[in-house]
Amino acid sequence: MKKLTLLSTFVVLIAVFISSCVRTVNVNADENYWLNQERGDVVYSDAYCGYYVVETLYGYSILRSTGSSRPYEGDIMYGNFGNYGTRNYYNYSAGIVVSAQVVEFDLSYVDAQIALEYYCPSYGKNAEARIKNSGAVKIARSK
Repeated sequence: MKKLTLLSTFVVLIAVFISSCVRTVNVNADENYWLNQERGDVVYSDAYCGYYVVETLYGYSILRSTGSSRPYEGDIMYGNFGNYGTRNYYNYSAGIVVSAQVVEFDLSYVDAQIALEYYCPSYGKNAEARIKNSGAVKIARSK
């Protein structure tokens, strides 16, 4: 009985240790790399939904947060928003690298609204929740 208790305690401690390990990325060493990637402005983020919307020069992309941190509305991000898949993105506003999965990309404003209602059912029920337009991306589009 003592061996079983000791063994189970040991296994629990190892599980807690392994799950608490966090991979950190040194952003300062690679900031030039990130700033040469595609820029996107976060135009919708909700604490109750794991998805957020990024506006790029090519339209809107919907990303699913796969890490522990999620960007806020107004944050500037850099990375590849034009392909499906899970990858890292640089949140310039927070100075961190986040992991996310692109589930939709190059959407129009209306298509992004419809897709967001699908991924976040509470979005369609909240009349005040709407995707905001980013002024910085509009200026870049007009040039």
